[in-house]
This record gives sequence, structure tokens and C-alpha cells, in this order.
Amino acid sequence: MQRTALTARRRRRELDELSAETVDLLVVGGGVTGTGVALDAAARGLSVALVEARDLAWGTSRWSSKLAHGGLRYLATGDVGVARESARERHVLMTRTAPHLVRALPQVLPLTPGTGRRRGLTVGIGFGLGDLLRRDAGTSSLVLPGPHLARPGEVARLVPAVARERLHGAWIAHDGQLVDDARLVVALARTAAGRGAKILTRVRAIDLRADGATLEDTLTGATLTVRARVVVNATGVWAGTVDPSVRLRPSRGTHVVVPAARLGSPTGALMVPVPGSGSRYVFALPAQLGRVVIGITDEEAPGPVPDVPVATRAEIDFLLETVSGVLSRPLLPDDVVGTFAGLRPLVDTAGSSDGPSADVSRKHLVEVSPSTGAVNVLGGKLTTYRTMAEDAVDLAVKHAGLTAGPCWTTALPLVGAPSLVGPGISTGSTSSSNGTGPTHGMGSLVARYGTEAADVLAAAVLPGSASAVGQGITGAGHLDITRAEIEWAVTHEGALDADDVLDRRTRVGLVPADRAAVHDIVEQLVTDTLRRL
Repeated sequence: MQRTALTARRRRRELDELSAETVDLLVVGGGVTGTGVALDAAARGLSVALVEARDLAWGTSRWSSKLAHGGLRYLATGDVGVARESARERHVLMTRTAPHLVRALPQVLPLTPGTGRRRGLTVGIGFGLGDLLRRDAGTSSLVLPGPHLARPGEVARLVPAVARERLHGAWIAHDGQLVDDARLVVALARTAAGRGAKILTRVRAIDLRADGATLEDTLTGATLTVRARVVVNATGVWAGTVDPSVRLRPSRGTHVVVPAARLGSPTGALMVPVPGSGSRYVFALPAQLGRVVIGITDEEAPGPVPDVPVATRAEIDFLLETVSGVLSRPLLPDDVVGTFAGLRPLVDTAGSSDGPSADVSRKHLVEVSPSTGAVNVLGGKLTTYRTMAEDAVDLAVKHAGLTAGPCWTTALPLVGAPSLVGPGISTGSTSSSNGTGPTHGMGSLVARYGTEAADVLAAAVLPGSASAVGQGITGAGHLDITRAEIEWAVTHEGALDADDVLDRRTRVGLVPADRAAVHDIVEQLVTDTLRRL
């Protein structure tokens, strides 16, 4: 386990080592794509260093809908290749690499007179095509059940807040849901570290070249030169700031967070068609820590890329109004306890600027930069990070003339995953154990850490490690994050301060009031843990 542990001490040691060696592959960017590239390359036997200016999952990778999509939406827009790729990569995540982090989630589309016969028929056909993608990918119905028509009673059990008046029933289909997108990134980074990759956060690449980069340790201000046989630019929506030849067309995806109790603590996701669109939906998704996340928008986001995108009032109102159309009691602005937004790094290809960003393909692009000589990996989406990484490493190996083994990340479990999962083997996909609704005790730990859950508790040394960090704090009783998890974030997951823990290791920070309630306790736990390392 210690080979996969990311710590401040390991960071200092490996940063010192980096200045005296040449690595095969330097990866710039610590999101899902960058960590996926680092793991793929390290698993092929290459020496790898990954540098990230802030923290793991600091950018777009923590602002997703936390879904492992099967590609249904892309079928609706005619992008069959992306849809099929998404279904296959969802299968890999749910049955081989991360079944502890991705579980089946029932998605409920209510059928009312307002839905219309044609819309209901279209949805049924779409779900049927999505099920064909599931079968094509080899995903068992025991892992992802097929779609079906449901009676109002089943709808009420899954999403109690749906208005029962005039409800005829619903289409119910299943897709994959991550317990947390940032946890996936951390698991990728730790798995890569276990295979020898150097994972270095708070290290900024300030001068990217084909044979390396100048790096700045943002904690000390010291600079160093790293030599690499090939460089991969995986900085996502910031790729254009690293390489002026990159042309992206960012779009903003916004979510709002409401208490799960406000929607009756649903165990299924609510799926509401966007008026006037044949392929877009707003989802109300049950999440950990007693929350429901509602999203997502798809708005043009031209201009300079902000460090942290901000939801607009118009987007928040749009999400609330769309979902409220099928609820027994409409959501109000006062129900919102948090918001977040992320920028999709869509590739600006010829003709892509002629239509809305929602219609721009999510297909990724991998190419050698004419400006820097680095390999750029652009576009794509969270679900297909693994194929993006495979394509990027394939090109990097060819471009630099490296000797490397074949890609085998389809069969490489991430830390915390069972060593073997296949069709017919439970992945915790039932609604009572999907890690999205209220969870407590060991079940909550398993939902977030998989087979490492017991280790999280066993490794803790500070007093009261098994107690919840919000215990005894007014308004924070729903936060079932244990003190042991705070320690683990520092001793194993590379967290260097309280912000890393609150905003990316535990996601407490998605709700500002929750963050404020436990900030001082978390900060003290982090300080005490760092002091003894």
C-alpha cells in the first residue's frame, strides 16, 4: 500500500530526484486525463512524471455531473462513434477498473400529458438503443439493468418529490454514477504512483518544450529544469495558455446543490427534458452527504479561462424551473445550498463554431503541437478518459521512438477496486447500497474507498478517528466524513492543506455552509497529520 501513498515527504523527495534524471514521459495536468495518461504510461513500463500547478482534480475534473455516461445523448445527436466508445468505457469502469467508485443509477423520466405521446415514444426508442449499446459493450443486466416502463408507485419510491397528479408512469433506465469524480482522479494518480510515476502537485510548468520543461515549485518558489523524451499537454481547458496553437471552444456546465430531503431523499435520478430540445435533459442526481445535484447547462464560455467558473443567475433559474415542472412543490432559490460550474474543453474544429456548444462533438483529439513539439490531448469527456490516455501514450511513444509495452489499462484495477470483477459479480449497484443516498458507518467508507475502507480506519492515529468530523456541530450532522478520512487524505492521497481535503478529497466544500462549519476542525487535523509525517 505504501507504494501508492502520496505524501508531502514523497513529493519533496521525488521533486529533488526529478532535477537529476531524464524521464520518458512528462505529463502536464493533474485532472482525469493527465492522471489517466500517467497511469497508462507507467503501466507500459515507462518512467513518468506528472506535474500539476494546483492540486489533483483542481480544474474541470471535479465539476462534472459525476456520471459515467453510456452515450445515449450522443446517439441523439448522431455521434454514434462517441456513444459506442462511452458505453464501452462505462463497462470497463463498472466491471474492471473502478466498480467501487461507479454504480448503477436508475434514471426516471416521468410520463404526463405534458410529455406528449411522441416524446414518450421517442424516449422509449432512445432507451432501447442505449440498451443495445450496453449489450454491445458486454455489460451484464446484473450490473446495469435494462430500461422498462414503470407504474406511478415505483416512480414515487425512487423520486418521492415527483408530482403524482396526472402521472401515468415513467420510463426508467440505468446509467453509471460515480460516488465522486475527484475520487476517481485521486485513485488514478495513486495507482500510477504505485507503478513508479512521480505525481507532483503544486508544481507549475512555466516553459513547455519538446524535450522537457522549466518547473516552479509553487510552495517554495524554487525552479528546476526537467528533461523528458516526450511531453504530454493534458491541461484541459487551459491547454491554449500552455500552447498557443491550441484552439478550444469552452462551454460552461452549471449545477445547483439542494438538500436531498427537499426532494424526499431520492434513490433514483430525475430526468426532465429541456423544452425545445430533442436531446438535452436536466437531471436531479442523488449524491453523497445528503445532497441532490441538479444540472447541467451547456452555455458558450468565450474569453479568458477563469480559475473557478461561476454559475450565473440565469443558469440557476433555468435549472430550478426545468426540474420544478415535474415536482409536487417547485424548487425556490432559497432551497439552493451550493452551486458549481465547470468548463468543457471542446475542440474548436472546422465548422464547430456554426452551431450551439451543446451540438459540438465530444470526440477527443490527440496531436503533436507545431508550436511546442509536445503531444496535446484535447476534448473528450470524463467517461472516456482511458481511451484518451491510450491514444495520447500511443502517439507519444511513436513520436519519441520509445520502447514500451502495449496498453493494458482495461484490465488494471485502481486502488480500492476488487482484484477481479465480471458479469454476474455484484458491484453494489442496488439502490440501497449505491453510495449516493444517505450512508453511515462502514458502508459510507466502502462507498468511497472500496477495499481500502478498513485500512482508512486502521491507519488513523489521531484521537476520535472513527467519529464524524461534523459530530456535535450544529447543522453538520449529515456530514458522515470521519476524522480518519481527513488523516488518510494527507497520509495517502497527497492532500497538502485543508482546502485539498474539503474541496477535492471529501467534497464537503460543495456546500459553503458545510465547509465553514467544519473548516477549523479539518485544518487542525491536517496540521497535526502533516506535523508527524
